[in-house]
Amino acid sequence: MFKFAVWIIFAIVIVLLPQLFTSLLSVSILNQMAIAIVFALSYNMLLGQGGMLSFGHAVYFGLGGFMAVHALLGIENGDYFFSVTLIPLVGGLFGLLAALFIGSFSTHKAGTVFAMISLGVGELIAASSLILVSFFGGEAGVSGDRTYGPTFFGYDFAQDIQVYYLAAAWMFIATLAMYLFTQTPAGRMANAVRDNPERAEFIGYSARRVRLISFVMSGFFAGIAGGLFAVNYEILTEQNLNAVTSGNVLLMAYIGGLGFFIGPIIGAVVLTLMNSVLSHYTTLWMLYLGIMFVLTVMFLPNGLTGFLMMHRTPWHLGKIRLLIKPYIVTSIPGAVFALSLVAMVEMAHSSEAEFVFLGASFNSSGIVSWGVLVAIALGSFIALRRSLPALREAWALANAIDSGEQK
Repeated sequence: MFKFAVWIIFAIVIVLLPQLFTSLLSVSILNQMAIAIVFALSYNMLLGQGGMLSFGHAVYFGLGGFMAVHALLGIENGDYFFSVTLIPLVGGLFGLLAALFIGSFSTHKAGTVFAMISLGVGELIAASSLILVSFFGGEAGVSGDRTYGPTFFGYDFAQDIQVYYLAAAWMFIATLAMYLFTQTPAGRMANAVRDNPERAEFIGYSARRVRLISFVMSGFFAGIAGGLFAVNYEILTEQNLNAVTSGNVLLMAYIGGLGFFIGPIIGAVVLTLMNSVLSHYTTLWMLYLGIMFVLTVMFLPNGLTGFLMMHRTPWHLGKIRLLIKPYIVTSIPGAVFALSLVAMVEMAHSSEAEFVFLGASFNSSGIVSWGVLVAIALGSFIALRRSLPALREAWALANAIDSGEQK
């Protein structure tokens, strides 16, 4: 009953979001989030649930997207007659076929072998996209028009808000389908093969077959994401199936939290916001994204979702309040330290004599400005270090089970 309520709330939220964020930019960002969520969840089926590290997952996203654009062209030319609402399914089916072929020889082993094969296949397909011009369109890519074909209850998807509801509907369907897959015997065996393939083989399951099923399903949903991308942007290029796109989906899944179903959703939302919002304020946003990834690997190996899940014990014990003050005391100097470092990086990158950061003006070449920022960074770092023992003590108290509670 609780899970059913969660899905109902999820559906209500995605329906109401465009009513709360009504600007064209907001709707565009929501469209990107819907696509990114499906893409990140499909990658989580590989790495988070199946233990298969892929450096070429953009292949299935891109191939599905290119086939979706060709379907749009077919509708435009009168070769096909079906609604644009089915375009993501076209991308998904082509992604499934591509994953079935590639998975037939790449899923024999997991670990390093699978990772290297995925990297090689990814580079091969990316290079082929510049050679097979008839399908990939070369450097210019392939473009279509989503407004042709039969309307769907009067909607021709000429407006972004209409595209959002199409993307949101497919996102909800795909998210629910991927969650239900995790509850099937194949989904549960994927976790078993990830943790101990020898034991899975011993009890009669083929580790390769289990990996192939997960791989094919992951390719199917990645293709759906590619189809949604094609409907939203109406163009696909080589960039949509190269290593950069594969790296982005890896960042989404890892930062959000591998192994948690909601983790890639959080990661997709965070990275989409960084890409769409932060990029308007600084050209160095990719640098900060890389630093964020490194810090996540070092200090939050289970991602942002894993960090939230760490608080389940204090919450159940009714001791979460013990962490509020230490978190505030630690986060303030931590934020000041991070902002001071960002200010120094931005000032070093700035070509202007006067640099403005958060309303404060600095002389990019002045010793005083640099000295102030260095002093703020050092002072906040020392304050951060001094606040950590109190935070560790509060964490231990919040997770301690009293003798009365043990009984």
